Amino acid sequence: MCSFKNVLALGFASLAFNSLAASDYQDASLPTEQRVSDLLNQMTLQEKVAQLQTVWHEGRELKGPKGALKADMAKKILPLGIGHIARPSEDLSPVEGVKYTNAIQKWLIDNTRLSIPAIFHEEALHGHAASEATSFPQAIAMASTWDPALIHDIYQASAEEVRARGGNQALTPILDVARDPRWGRIEETMGEDPYLIAELGVSAVKGFQGDEQNIPENRVMATLKHLAGHGQPTGGLNIAPAPIGERALREVFLFPFEAAVKLAHVGSVMASYNEIDGIPSHANKMLLTDILRDEWGFDGLLVSDYYAINELITRHGLAGSKENAAIMALNAGVDVEMPDRDAFPLLEKLVNDKKVSMQKIDTAVARILREKFKLGLFENPYTDETAVDAIVGSQAHRNLAQTTAEKAMVLLKNDGVLPLDKTKVKNVAVIGPHADETLLGGYSDIPRQTVTILDGLRHKLGKDSKVEFSRGALITQDIQDPSPASVKAQSFSKERWNKENMKLADLSNAQALIDDAVALAKRSDVAVVVVGSNEGSSREAWAENHLGDRDSLNLLGKQHALVEAVLATGTPTVLILSNGRPLTLGNLYQDAPAIIEAWYLGQETGTAVANVLFGDVNPSGKLPLTLPKTIGQLPVFYNHKPSAKRGYIFGDTAPAFAFGHGLSYTTFNYSDLSVDASNAKANGTVTASFTLTNNGDVDGEEVAQLYIRDVFSSVTRPVKELKGFKRVALKAGESKKVTFELPVNLLAFYDAQMRFVVEPGEINLMIGSASDDIRLNESFEVVGEVSEIHQAQKAYLTNVSVQ
Repeated sequence: MCSFKNVLALGFASLAFNSLAASDYQDASLPTEQRVSDLLNQMTLQEKVAQLQTVWHEGRELKGPKGALKADMAKKILPLGIGHIARPSEDLSPVEGVKYTNAIQKWLIDNTRLSIPAIFHEEALHGHAASEATSFPQAIAMASTWDPALIHDIYQASAEEVRARGGNQALTPILDVARDPRWGRIEETMGEDPYLIAELGVSAVKGFQGDEQNIPENRVMATLKHLAGHGQPTGGLNIAPAPIGERALREVFLFPFEAAVKLAHVGSVMASYNEIDGIPSHANKMLLTDILRDEWGFDGLLVSDYYAINELITRHGLAGSKENAAIMALNAGVDVEMPDRDAFPLLEKLVNDKKVSMQKIDTAVARILREKFKLGLFENPYTDETAVDAIVGSQAHRNLAQTTAEKAMVLLKNDGVLPLDKTKVKNVAVIGPHADETLLGGYSDIPRQTVTILDGLRHKLGKDSKVEFSRGALITQDIQDPSPASVKAQSFSKERWNKENMKLADLSNAQALIDDAVALAKRSDVAVVVVGSNEGSSREAWAENHLGDRDSLNLLGKQHALVEAVLATGTPTVLILSNGRPLTLGNLYQDAPAIIEAWYLGQETGTAVANVLFGDVNPSGKLPLTLPKTIGQLPVFYNHKPSAKRGYIFGDTAPAFAFGHGLSYTTFNYSDLSVDASNAKANGTVTASFTLTNNGDVDGEEVAQLYIRDVFSSVTRPVKELKGFKRVALKAGESKKVTFELPVNLLAFYDAQMRFVVEPGEINLMIGSASDDIRLNESFEVVGEVSEIHQAQKAYLTNVSVQ
């Protein structure tokens, strides 16, 4: 077997052999654009069209045993080269994955005329979705940290693991603004607020790609998903039309994407499945070209979502043939068809038939080549096989996963039960359908290790206490043996998420399960009840036999009755919600003395939960979206318009818990607000400073939040808009001065003529602990005339400092 150095040497030797004379594109010292132009000029139409294609299912035929490449299949599948190869790590160990990607690159260099390497793309929503990789908390849980620096580090770690296995591109982060919890993909998002998503999204992209123009050898190209409006589908049904006007589209749903393009210089964007006002995104030139490229200046790669070009025929009824679908997508701005070649191979004939211009092909191919040069693939196409095992699933990444899980938990309610006292708790009841399993969420594989809540508590308390388990309820019929006791248990998340025709659990034994849990609770000092959903009941609905959206947000099965029965025992109870979407709990909001929203916390779930329950870690997470009381309140988000919440007869418009909510084991005082509005005009800055104090006797972290309200305006504005936040660590009794520097241009909006303007008038500035917990409030006046703000003057983030 060749060593890495030998493979590298062979690769460069073959590249030199394949080229009769040295070409500019092989010279790394030349400007990228010169190299792109030189290579493009040497390519045939067939070679160009091959660069616009991806192989996935077909590409699986390339795999031999243990990562070997089937050369005969490569000759059949890749004779002209290829733009992308999808998910090469599937079903391979880390070392096997490196061998496989190296073998493909070597074959392409040795056996294609111009020796153009491939881009390998992978899924990495909350860690690389590959065997043995670190599984971080799901995206909605990561967003609950409200910690951009932490998000950066998570995605940097994910990039290192992807690149160590030979991958070059990650199909993430997801920047969809999520406005309907019935939607099964809400767990993949960073919540309901465009500003929060923009902050975290910019950090995610920089974590993936770094801050350099070219992408370092230990980073990958990021891909923003999904442009656009995907997060508010009609009825909460995946890929359904998005009922969005242009003003809301630009101000809410496009804002995070624009920020990531402008501030983080993302390399790739993926179009969305849905349609807006009758135009599916994959055929939407206004969205993909006029706005993304011409207005924002995006010069990267625009890729299709999986099979979405064909859905212009099969689902949208827009294109009557694959030829028409290919023309529509290419003309709209799509550069690469994913995950398999279907419509885009027809582009060769369409060019010859004068139905597609060569210029369109050249433009798309140039974008692909440009990203390959930026990734350094022509100079370094291979990956070191000897390094991968030390990087994938490393202890450092495991520690990061634990820290993230600890910061992600949101303490919704606490009537004095928490934190638990380790010296007084000797008998613990751990109850719930998945309390003995680590739920990972969608886009997961099997990490090297997981820690269940049951195991985490047993490890925390040791032999001095008894920690017993009762399942109490079942959710879905996905597990034949509901008592996982081996490494195989780690695979349930993946199996459940992929399972077709998911069914609810058989409830014939429901009462017996509840009775067993009640008996355990009665003989225990405390009951930790873990309920919620799983990856089979909340997930991406990608086909009619693979659904994941719901028409109810109630607890499935007999989980509600289980919690009521345990509460009725009188045993102090902590309710932990482990779920992918917000749930409605009815009377349990009032009856449960302590509630933690945990989402899916990743591979270190149990350790993190135990640390929070017993006070070794002070909870500090904040909700990145609103939790409704009932499904009848939908849509429910904090930044609604003034006329939206008149009221329900016999009902309530107030949510169960508001956006930004999250308690602590200490209390924080906000005081001494000072607002400097002397430069409160277009292109100016308003400064707001205040003192934040930890009033309690334990250390803690508070996420201070800045909101504004435009009191009177020419078009209606939300009642409240997040425009800044800062996570601040304070020791017991400590105070710090927090300063927000708010760009006035961040207050701009689209007026009645769709001009992006700053208008003079009163602005209410609010600072607090949550959107419904405002502690400080002061108004200031924006002065001057109406000022139109152009692209170069736009502001996306507020600068925040702490002293």
